[in-house]
Amino acid sequence: PGAPRHTNRLIKEKSPYLLQHAHNPVDWYPWGQEAFDRAKKENKLIFLSVGYSTCHWCHVMEEESFKNKEIGEIMNKNFVCIKVDREERPDVDKVYMTFVQATSGGGGWPMSVWLTPDLKPFAGGTYFPPEDGVHRVGFRTVLLRIAEQWKENKNNLLESSQKILEALLHVSEIRVQGQGSPPPSKEVMATCFQQLSNSYDEDYGGFSKSPKFPTPVNLNFLFTYWALHRTTPEGAQALQMALHTLKMMAHGGIHDHISQGFHRYSTDQHWHVPHFEKMLYDQGQLAATYSRAFQISGDEFFADVAQDILLYVSRDLSDQEGGFYSAEDADSYPTTAAGEKREGAFCVWAAEEIRALLPDPVEGATEGTTLGDVFMHHYGVKENGNVNPMQDPHQELKGKNVLIVRCSPELTAAQFGLEPGRLGALLQEGRRRLSAARAQRPRPHLDTKMLAAWNGLMISGFAQAGAALAKQEYVSRAARAAAFLRKHLFDPASGRLLRSCYRGEDSTVEQSAVPIQGFLEDYVFVIQALFDLYEASLEQGWLEWALQLQHMQDKLFWDPEGFAYFSSEAGDPSLLLRLKNDQDGAEPAANSVTVTNLLRAACYSGHTEWVEKAGRILAAFSERLQKIPITLPEMARATAVFHDTLKQVVICGDPQGEDTKEMLRCVHSVFSPNKVLMLADGDSAGFLYRQLPFLGSLERKDGKATAYLCSNFACSLPVTSPQQLRGMLCP
Repeated sequence: PGAPRHTNRLIKEKSPYLLQHAHNPVDWYPWGQEAFDRAKKENKLIFLSVGYSTCHWCHVMEEESFKNKEIGEIMNKNFVCIKVDREERPDVDKVYMTFVQATSGGGGWPMSVWLTPDLKPFAGGTYFPPEDGVHRVGFRTVLLRIAEQWKENKNNLLESSQKILEALLHVSEIRVQGQGSPPPSKEVMATCFQQLSNSYDEDYGGFSKSPKFPTPVNLNFLFTYWALHRTTPEGAQALQMALHTLKMMAHGGIHDHISQGFHRYSTDQHWHVPHFEKMLYDQGQLAATYSRAFQISGDEFFADVAQDILLYVSRDLSDQEGGFYSAEDADSYPTTAAGEKREGAFCVWAAEEIRALLPDPVEGATEGTTLGDVFMHHYGVKENGNVNPMQDPHQELKGKNVLIVRCSPELTAAQFGLEPGRLGALLQEGRRRLSAARAQRPRPHLDTKMLAAWNGLMISGFAQAGAALAKQEYVSRAARAAAFLRKHLFDPASGRLLRSCYRGEDSTVEQSAVPIQGFLEDYVFVIQALFDLYEASLEQGWLEWALQLQHMQDKLFWDPEGFAYFSSEAGDPSLLLRLKNDQDGAEPAANSVTVTNLLRAACYSGHTEWVEKAGRILAAFSERLQKIPITLPEMARATAVFHDTLKQVVICGDPQGEDTKEMLRCVHSVFSPNKVLMLADGDSAGFLYRQLPFLGSLERKDGKATAYLCSNFACSLPVTSPQQLRGMLCP
């Protein structure tokens, strides 16, 4: 195509999502003072459109409406139009999403909101089709109606926007009631377990019929519940629910069997047909969850899935400087000659393609069996495609197959008269050839923005997998990414984190002209990552940085009156509400994770005021935790850790000594939700000894690496054998 007809000011932005809209005929502004000033000066309404670069319906609305010249003219004439990347500005997204959910009963992206010139919302929704249909009013009509209302009834609109804002302030406030104290953990855990088991799908795993999201927060809750109730029927049930869900997801089409990693969610109950985008935050959390499943069960199946996720991230979402990219899109061109993108085109297969790629006869199988026959049987491939038309409203997947493991290896082998031991190698060869064929297809768009929060989740994934699977290369990869954060997403002069950085033209790392400051979730997920990285690597520098960041988080976000942390800092006049997220969803809420962070920070520093803060967060969320803990499973899990007191596992020994390494391997091989690991290496001038004077009194027994289990800085008798240590960790 020739030069673009239109270019707007988004061309100067760094966000891949904003750049996707730089050639719309709409006069887009980024969120900022220039747009606000113009709205005030011309007394114009603002149209705010929020999305992200791998969002399927965002692409659809752009194609239909924002690229339409006439609709663009209506928008430019009547509104100041602002585009926001929700991954860059979760604070702006959250304020207006709270409004859309409260007024329409649903939410999602693209989000479309109309604001008064002083940024108060009065109308909104998500995706609008361009023209009126039988069931939906079209975008063009909505634009014209709202413009007309502003002309005719300006004062009514302003009044109602003020009332809406007051109602939102009231609804969204989360604060401690009276002399609030943390809720009783036994009841919170029991209620959360009950609510999860009521919504559990016994056949396919997961916690709803459809759509189905991976929600690692639910699985981590169940692991902790099991660890605290190992000998009860409920404990066994919790573990079974988590492991079955993880197995079904790994077999399903939500798991990319050819290029590894997990898609964002399944559109059906069976984990079969996904929405095909792949998000960094899912890979990070799932790598950690599958590693825990391996730690608990000893089943190599889970270790393999964790390694498969980390292979995908290392290969496809890694920047050469060490950071991690945000996401891969669902839509791509089916062939190099295709004119339009289709959802899932990169990932799906026609039966004849697979036959053509795998024609080889299989020795030792039933007469006439080809590699294609075996592969297609195992992965549920059908001649006319295996996608239910109900899951494919736009007929983009007609005649195509999404691979899903339909049989156990034993059943597939028996079907073709094969030795069971031979099947693995045959399937692996099939996957290898399909992978080579897929490499010839046009790739989906890659969102190369790098976010502190999501990099934090991914560092935790690599660090926890490295520790649980005893793989040093994963720990090294986590350390490289942490060093990247320190270099590109941290300002040593102010001690503050930045939200995002970007891959530039020549693969250098770039920053926007006015960097976006870090939000609460950036601090919380990075601090969690640094604690995980310390436990995996025992490099004290990561601990020191984590504690500095915790002090900064307290300063910027703590609510001294209502308790808990605000999602964004004070002092931004363009933010109408300072909110506290009250839901653990695809990502855990920052306040949920920070409870455990504060308890860990107190263990490493001796600052008991951090334990008090953790209790105050639980007190602020107490009502929700007691009534509907299923909306906060990560915080429910943290109530148990809070009430049971963290155990400091101190290993006294030479970091290079084989006996020390053996003790550390023992600690890493055990899942214990309330342990904090530290290495006392005898360097009394080191960071940990300065923070925790009691370490100076712990000695190596008979010169051997020695473990102590300490609680509230009082320690058990010393043990020197990994077997004894294991007994102490799993009472």
